[in-house]
Amino acid sequence: MGEPILLIDGLTRRFGGVVAVSSVTLSVKKGEIVGLIGPNGAGKTTLVNLITGFVPKTAGRVVFEGADITQLASHQIARRGVARTFQIVQPFSEMTVLENVMAGALFAGQRSSIKNAVDRARYYLEFVGLDRFAQFPAADLSLANRKRLELAKSLAMEPRLLFLDEVNAGLNSGELKHALELIHKIAETGVTIVMIEHLLRFVVSVVHRLVVLHHGAMLSDGAPADVLQDPAVIKAYLGTKFAQRHKAELESQRLKYQEQVQQSS
Repeated sequence: MGEPILLIDGLTRRFGGVVAVSSVTLSVKKGEIVGLIGPNGAGKTTLVNLITGFVPKTAGRVVFEGADITQLASHQIARRGVARTFQIVQPFSEMTVLENVMAGALFAGQRSSIKNAVDRARYYLEFVGLDRFAQFPAADLSLANRKRLELAKSLAMEPRLLFLDEVNAGLNSGELKHALELIHKIAETGVTIVMIEHLLRFVVSVVHRLVVLHHGAMLSDGAPADVLQDPAVIKAYLGTKFAQRHKAELESQRLKYQEQVQQSS
């Protein structure tokens, strides 16, 4: 992995007497895929909202590619190269699928003309597999395709850092397989990804690191295998049964790998 693309230091948000995010300090390296997990209400989406400028910060600092973006508005941060999807997908329902993606290209991608925006929109619709729906009203798309549209809109903003907020929620197993392939495909283009995810089996199959929030504070940060065996994470979030099952699966995978090595030698 490369140098840090994102640094957050002491990021805090209070809503009245409630501390939603408490002094979170974290770095993300260029090219990483980082999973952000934790119980409901842990502050995951609020943290992303703070980084991307959708919610004002009570305290702390955000640095992107060496520049302090703490005080910038959300549209200014987007134009710097930080994009995000939203947990509740809300496309511009009266517009076509193509026009939705054009909006992203024009807003933050800063395309110089409508033609350029159309070209980029068509490119990203093909990238996510929605090109055949380009002229459909966005309201007519299925949930899985609305989520793909959300991705295409974000990618049309040409980000170098992309936050994915539960893009896989509500998808079936076939749709999840396609989503996994798509995330790998996005990462291969050089985009750094931070994803909020509740589907642990999915997230551990794609990320390089896991970050766990609990009550708005950092609980754990490290390689997935280490984090999922962290006693504090097991107690606060996973539960003993999940941890034991996951450990058994890892051991089974290790034994299978050893057998394959022995057979090939």
